[in-house]
Amino acid sequence: MADDQTFRLILILGLAAVLPVGIYHRVRSQASGEKLDRRQEGLFILLTLRPIGLAGMCGLLTFVASPARMAWSSVPLPVWLRWAGVGIGIAGGALLIWTMHSLGTNITDTVVTRREHTLVTTGPYQFVRHPFYVASALAFTANALATANWFIALMGGLALALLVLRTKIEEAHLVTRFGDDYARYMRQTGRFFPRVGSA
Repeated sequence: MADDQTFRLILILGLAAVLPVGIYHRVRSQASGEKLDRRQEGLFILLTLRPIGLAGMCGLLTFVASPARMAWSSVPLPVWLRWAGVGIGIAGGALLIWTMHSLGTNITDTVVTRREHTLVTTGPYQFVRHPFYVASALAFTANALATANWFIALMGGLALALLVLRTKIEEAHLVTRFGDDYARYMRQTGRFFPRVGSA
């Protein structure tokens, strides 16, 4: 139980560091007041991704509020593995902040681009096409390990699988929007992992 309280405090500090940055960039991106058609994600993604993400976030926030309330889904993990989760979380948080800063007002929570959307290929986007999803994968892994909780791990894994599935739809929209520029970017830059030895 003492370990849970330590990792609870670390999660509070992590959320306090990352959430204000995320809120700032989300609010800033909404300044145009433009409505985005989330139905273009497809019915399956539309009906599953956000409820699963919400369930995972509720589990995480419940652990942060009181680890004992999530004891029903806890798993015994060695403390060193939970600390490894903290390290992964720091990397994921840093990547997420860098990604949001690079995207600026282009941030959306769906596959549709804004009218004023620009093609971003700088910052973390020079290494991978979807650093936001890489950061999410790191965050999901970190949360699962730090909380030592199978429910949080399951919700994170399902959300990540849906994000990966949604990537194909998103990239089709980006090719339609940016044409040859995005097609060339796809050839030069890996989806989730940097291309090694590409020209």
